[in-house]
Amino acid sequence: MRIVHLSLADFRNYERAEVALEPGPNLFVGRNGQGKTNLVESLAYLSTLASHRVSSDAAMIRQGQDAAVVRALAEHAGREFLVELQLNRSAPNRAQVNRAAIKPRDLPRYVSTVLFAPEDLALVRGEPGVRRRFADELLVQRNPRLSGVLADYDRVLRQRNTLLKSARASGVKAQNLSTLDIWDDRLVALGSEIIDARLELARRLSEPLSSAYRSVAGGEHGPRIGMLSSIGDDSDLDTTEGAFDLQRGDTAETFRTALPGLRAKELERGVTLAGPHRDDLLFELNGLPAKGYASHGESWSFALGLRLASAELLREDSSSGDPVLILDDVFAELDQNRRRMLASAVQGYRQVLITAAVFDDVPEQLRAHTVHIEAGRVIEARRVIEAGGAVGDESDPDAAAGVGSEKRATDV
Repeated sequence: MRIVHLSLADFRNYERAEVALEPGPNLFVGRNGQGKTNLVESLAYLSTLASHRVSSDAAMIRQGQDAAVVRALAEHAGREFLVELQLNRSAPNRAQVNRAAIKPRDLPRYVSTVLFAPEDLALVRGEPGVRRRFADELLVQRNPRLSGVLADYDRVLRQRNTLLKSARASGVKAQNLSTLDIWDDRLVALGSEIIDARLELARRLSEPLSSAYRSVAGGEHGPRIGMLSSIGDDSDLDTTEGAFDLQRGDTAETFRTALPGLRAKELERGVTLAGPHRDDLLFELNGLPAKGYASHGESWSFALGLRLASAELLREDSSSGDPVLILDDVFAELDQNRRRMLASAVQGYRQVLITAAVFDDVPEQLRAHTVHIEAGRVIEARRVIEAGGAVGDESDPDAAAGVGSEKRATDV
């Protein structure tokens, strides 16, 4: 798929923005802090329902405003469709496709993107929650139905934790807490589906991760991905060796068997101690855990490889074809050789969006369509006339900025 046109209203530092996008590479250039990342963040949100920078939707609404609107005209298989999202500060978010209302959680069915940003270094070096979020966002992109499963699991987990805290406060003994059994059944049913989906995802990511890492770092570094699970001390998934031996058994039975043995500890602490909310992805490089052993450059390449592997999975599995690949401020961190390697690795995607503070940091083959950003405004769009040649105006600045355009962003 590709994005034909992006409209923003009161999103981040943009009062209004209109950007026409081309197939192939699109480069957003501007000094730091001008709003380049804000543009691509708006598109990534449509496919993941989350920002890669903040946890609160309110942070994406322009200061002093009650709502922000993201409108994307997308195209796939010769058919165009309009996707709209309204982020509200004090009300539920709203979404539309071709002017028909949909649930916001269904947006990933219509927009597919993969974004790599400097924050992704936390995938390798950060806490387990970052890796769980990475896995779950990709799962939902591949199978939007899992969004409901994840939401239901979170609700059951909160209810179960509330019951455990209440029992701890009132001094109820484990053997007298029969109400917990009801929540255990739902926890196991939903949690097992999530664990199995993550196991399958780790399996599927393994080969494209190796290929992607080679494409950006070169050489044979042996990146591996596995999963560490909390559902039982006797489970192979609980050991480092088992994390890479992803042959699952009866996950639901293993999960159900683990809970009684944890009941006393759970009552003591007032929290659920087993389930996908406590699992972790394990990344290994050259036979050692990437976290703690990989250098900065290796960690950067591993995180980038994960995103490229994700894009390859979506390319294979998604009905919308190639995802829109977004590279946010990537090239400044790479030397000339790795810049060329990355440019070659992404060349085959139908649409690639790139942000950069310095035009010359980006290889020539990715500069074909360049959009200049300044202080929350689209200043001009330019097209490289020929490889290695001068950059000429593609359109006048007013047209590029959407002045006079009828495609203004308005309320959904």
